Amino acid sequence: MANFVLVHGGGHGGWCYNKVSPLLRAAGHLVHAPSLTGCGDRKHLVSADIDLDTHITDIVNLLEYEELTNIILVGHSYGGMVITGVADRATDRVGHIVYLDAAMPQNGQSLVDVAGPLMLAAREAGSKVVNGVELVLFPGTDPLNYFGVTDPDQLAFLKPKLTPHPWKCFEQKLVLNNEAAMRKIPVSVIACTFRLDDTVRAEYRAVSDGRFWEIDTGHDLMLSEPQKTADALLAIAQG
Repeated sequence: MANFVLVHGGGHGGWCYNKVSPLLRAAGHLVHAPSLTGCGDRKHLVSADIDLDTHITDIVNLLEYEELTNIILVGHSYGGMVITGVADRATDRVGHIVYLDAAMPQNGQSLVDVAGPLMLAAREAGSKVVNGVELVLFPGTDPLNYFGVTDPDQLAFLKPKLTPHPWKCFEQKLVLNNEAAMRKIPVSVIACTFRLDDTVRAEYRAVSDGRFWEIDTGHDLMLSEPQKTADALLAIAQG
């Protein structure tokens, strides 16, 4: 049995894994898919204090209080920033890191540094200050056209659940304090075909020692291709 912790991306919540989690549990694995502070079912907690460090602490505390070890830590999109920080702060609890079409930051980088044009486009498309908090990714302003989801049924599931996300999370730079140990943790990459070229594919294969899966779908692959996403995660769990 593997312990999966699934971390969502910007504007989403733990709900986005509702189609993947049952497939992993059916194979006998333990799955946690929390919502980060201010997102999803925790949207009522949004405040000016929320940043990348807040979200890293969300997951570090989950691992501690659930007494989880040797976990397979999965992050989608912005969640790649979060899981990199978690692996640095809770290295002894993380057995494998999975970047699910996610940001793969270096020390000192923010999501704006990693994906600048896209993040700045998201800010320009719809940034609002609400109760002193700059929020982006309001439903209907996504520059990826609802995160690459086009199926009407999937859109009907997705659109009512999206929540605006604090811009501060995307702008804060990641600080790694235990990088040498963290970089020894095995890495796998699951990516969507639409944004890949041969150079990126080669980079992903190199950083993952060949543990690379490619799924021909849009960015929200856990919604559009849950079975293929789960199959890749199950293969990672099998080693």
